[in-house]
Amino acid sequence: MADGDSGSERGGGSSSGGGGGGGGGGGGGGGGFQHYQRDAETQELASKRLDIQNKRFYLDVKQNAKGRFIKIAEVGAGGSKSRLTLSMSVAAEFRDYLGDFIEHYAQLGPSTPEQIAQSSGGDDTGPRRALKSEFLVRENRKYYLDLKENQRGRFLRIRQTVNRGPGFGVGAGGIPGSGLQAGQTIALPAQGLIEFRDALAKLIDDYGGDEEELAGGGGAGGYSELPEGTSIMVDSKRFFFDVGSNKYGVFLRVSEVKPSYRNSITIPFKAWGKFGGAFSRYAEEMKEIQERHRDKMYERRAGEESEGDDVDDD
Repeated sequence: MADGDSGSERGGGSSSGGGGGGGGGGGGGGGGFQHYQRDAETQELASKRLDIQNKRFYLDVKQNAKGRFIKIAEVGAGGSKSRLTLSMSVAAEFRDYLGDFIEHYAQLGPSTPEQIAQSSGGDDTGPRRALKSEFLVRENRKYYLDLKENQRGRFLRIRQTVNRGPGFGVGAGGIPGSGLQAGQTIALPAQGLIEFRDALAKLIDDYGGDEEELAGGGGAGGYSELPEGTSIMVDSKRFFFDVGSNKYGVFLRVSEVKPSYRNSITIPFKAWGKFGGAFSRYAEEMKEIQERHRDKMYERRAGEESEGDDVDDD
């Protein structure tokens, strides 16, 4: 999505209010004609500022040729900024996830020093264990939500990665075939979860509208609706199944998630039947193999028992 910095982010000023996304001479040098084009193409509809502990958060509703979206910006005490971009449909799912995190956080008791040391490793940038995690994939964007804690307290870490090339979701750290990804992370103090969720919900209610209408009537690849996502748990792994669409058509994203590992593949709609047939065939073949293996074990065990009986008779 093409979008420029919001007026609230550039000015650092008012907490809410509509409009004025393009203007202002403040945008800094180096933007040139491309920056001017982005500002001209993107309109800011509303902005909300939240002050939580020593951080500022801006929630900006914007609109361009692709539709409306929400940009979330975190401004730290030193002025550093991190930004996330959510389509309106993703923002609605994000709001619902926040409700789940709020409920989970409310049920947690106070942390002991031992628990904090175990989960955080002593700093606020590398907690070892999440108290609760969720995972969301939409088109070329991944969102990771992890409720964690460290010496400063509990917080929700939200990370967004954007696919920049082939091999989306395959490996990292230079593994062959891995795609280049740009990532942004914000850390929301747990005490501000309700305030943040309510502000996001208000913006969605006021500006969400109908997603197909906001996107210019294109809809989800020509479909007014898509199947809901689901997930299954197998041992320590969770597999997510999310149906999405882009300009190439409808697809199924299958994501494998473990505590320290995430991977995903994308299956185009036209291949679903073939994949389903292959899975069913392998399931039947494996069932037959297991049955033959079980029969052989029974025969071997029966033979051993028969030989034992013969020895006793002698």
